[in-house]
Amino acid sequence: MIDGLLGLLERATALSGPLAWLVIGTFLVGAILEWTGDRERARAVAVAGWGLFGSFWFSLIYHFAVVQKSIIEGIGSVLAVPLAFYVGYLLWQGRDSLFVLSRAIPIMGLVFFPVESIPFVRQFVVETVTSQTEFLMGLTGHHPEVINGRQIERIDADPYRNTFLFVTDLPYTEETEEFRISYTILTACTGIGSMSIFAGLIAATEAPFRRKARALAVSLPVIYVLNLFRNVFIGVTYGKQYLHVFPDAVTTVFGSETAKVSYYLGDRILAQSLSVVALVGITYLVVRELPEILDIVEDLLFLVTGSEYDLRSAMDVGTVRADGGEQ
Repeated sequence: MIDGLLGLLERATALSGPLAWLVIGTFLVGAILEWTGDRERARAVAVAGWGLFGSFWFSLIYHFAVVQKSIIEGIGSVLAVPLAFYVGYLLWQGRDSLFVLSRAIPIMGLVFFPVESIPFVRQFVVETVTSQTEFLMGLTGHHPEVINGRQIERIDADPYRNTFLFVTDLPYTEETEEFRISYTILTACTGIGSMSIFAGLIAATEAPFRRKARALAVSLPVIYVLNLFRNVFIGVTYGKQYLHVFPDAVTTVFGSETAKVSYYLGDRILAQSLSVVALVGITYLVVRELPEILDIVEDLLFLVTGSEYDLRSAMDVGTVRADGGEQ
């Protein structure tokens, strides 16, 4: 039974790309209908969009949970499936505040998927992040060779200058080729995922452009810079095997070879956990500039807990007028 489920999840992965664009298109149509004042037709289209969005996350479960072996992203993709269908149900039942979140989804997609799916855009972004990560690594005293991923016989690798090649003399790395360890910068390592989420949420709110611009200014650059430090941390700790602790437990949990213990502890456990904390902090900074974002956060909390929240009162954040003052 488990093998059958894994087979189904693996086959569903092939649908993630087409579903992504279908989700974006459906939500865009819904947003246009809402903008023209046809809210009821917009509601029906948006509900369909949430159904497709749930299917999209279903298609990613195998990738995050099995291929990437990411505990946080794996659990998140599993939970996202019923949550997406639940959002559609609540919107159909008349929770109109969810129109804002429905507008945010296509904006997120239009920021993220061109980088993911258009080769020359992806190459530019990935190689730029690689160069900046290389510079920061140099400041820490580490100077790994940066090569094309295909130079180490990775046939499936993109032909980009995005792979750091470390050499270590630690005795337990005999499983790697000639004691070499490679760390490759992929689209997921550029921070574009987190930046697209904040861009979509901020753009979807009903607020003056000036305050939206300030919210973008305090979120996107911070995410980008923190992501560079994240790359440096993961690359150095994995490349030099600084986090090779509890190897038996880690290899059992992740089903990985010994040499990747530092990678899974550094990335899948420490970096991803700290990323959640960082995103909470960035959200707080955004709220100070754009209190309207709390309406979306309140909806998300309602989805998870089933309870209504008044975060503006709890955080002592008032409604901001168009001129920047508080009401």
